[in-house]
Amino acid sequence: MDLSCMRKEYKGDEESFEESQLVSLDPIKQFGNWFDEAAKCPEISEPNAMCIATATKDGRPSARMVLLKGYSNEGFRFFTNYKSRKGSELDSNPYASLVFYWEPLHRQIRIEGDVERLPTEASIEYFHSRPKSSQIGAVVSRQSTPVPNRDYLRQKNAELEEKYKDTEVPMPDYWGGYVVKPYLIEFWQGQTVRLHDRIVFTKQKDGEPELGEFQHAAEGGWVYQRLSP
Repeated sequence: MDLSCMRKEYKGDEESFEESQLVSLDPIKQFGNWFDEAAKCPEISEPNAMCIATATKDGRPSARMVLLKGYSNEGFRFFTNYKSRKGSELDSNPYASLVFYWEPLHRQIRIEGDVERLPTEASIEYFHSRPKSSQIGAVVSRQSTPVPNRDYLRQKNAELEEKYKDTEVPMPDYWGGYVVKPYLIEFWQGQTVRLHDRIVFTKQKDGEPELGEFQHAAEGGWVYQRLSP
């Protein structure tokens, strides 16, 4: 099927995302501003849905959608099964890329960073804040492993619902959280005639010159510049 004719016009230049319109020269605060606007948009049902891409040690990539569960100056947090494909890849290659795409706002944010496991205490606290059905689901699912059929999962779920109906569900040792510690955050605003706005923040490394060509100083050891679309 030829899809070459499928295209959409974006907002006009009056909505252009200029450097002067940055809410903050701190990219985490800028993320927070855009995230808050996405969360208030009635057309966006899950503003915290993000694509996370990981790769094997030899560079073979994989990607899937997960939910962001928190962010701060330390990074972006999510939770999953450590034995899943993403977990196994992060064990051998602890880097990831995140993408948020909010189509009604014609906005995208890309994040690249190092990945670390959260402390066990933080994972336990979040695990027990979830609905009990979700806790049981995490125990049932040996994520990314083959199962014979859906009835197998239903049976396991029913068994655990009965087992834990009057007691707390223990967090399995194969489940927990990660934090993506960013070294690149890019803000993309869709524009007409495909002249989209791209403002990228990068974390300066020790020993790097203060500013590169077309770069501007930001806060907290970040610099930013405009990229060609």
